[in-house]
Amino acid sequence: MRIVVAGATGTVGRHVVRVAEARGHDVVRVSRATGVDVVSGLGLDAAVRGADAVVDVLNAPSILKQPAVAFVTATTRNLLAAEARAGTAHHVAVSVVGIDGVEAGYYAGKLAQERLVTASAVPFSLLRATQFHEFAEVILRQTRRGRVAIVPSALLRPVAASEVAERLVLAVEDGPGGRLRELTGPRDERLADLVRRLAAAEGDPVHPIEVRLPGTYWRAQRSGVLRGGPDADRGTISFEEWLAARTG
Repeated sequence: MRIVVAGATGTVGRHVVRVAEARGHDVVRVSRATGVDVVSGLGLDAAVRGADAVVDVLNAPSILKQPAVAFVTATTRNLLAAEARAGTAHHVAVSVVGIDGVEAGYYAGKLAQERLVTASAVPFSLLRATQFHEFAEVILRQTRRGRVAIVPSALLRPVAASEVAERLVLAVEDGPGGRLRELTGPRDERLADLVRRLAAAEGDPVHPIEVRLPGTYWRAQRSGVLRGGPDADRGTISFEEWLAARTG
């Protein structure tokens, strides 16, 4: 199959490319590095032409509501329009577990994406997954202030990005499935603990301090609603296993 991967160099995208190619698919990498701008649509028609499926694993550049919604709306509309013109038979997208009613920050963007995908004439598969193990790296980098990291309070059930990618490639092979079974990680975790363990594994002397941040977005994070329910599929790679593979 010919599979277009939008966001091919990102956290999940690079794994989607690896898994799809290992399974014998013809992969078209879509990113600014390959000369395609999904936000403006530049080069998108040529990239999508002849594709059997498009996998959208683009990531909004901000967790703030307005830029997240603007980015996701523009990219999703452009992808779906290009697919409709090309006659692409399958659009595959990844979203976030537990965000119903959380019209705040990055999650407002994912909800906007879900509405566009489900309302489109292009057949689709939509996978909701929990936060990735890699989130700990992002938080450590963004919250560090010298020897201290101010880490937001959050209850997670993180999953390996590689397992999300495997599920997305299987969705491509299975054909349009609408809303798929959710995918969560194997264990409940606290974000501050993940950051602490990551720093320790890297020999980083930073000291994480957990704080309760205000607002709907962070309230959802610490409520545990984003961990998924009992009916979700569970990944098998724990944070410790992911960390061991990452640090060698």
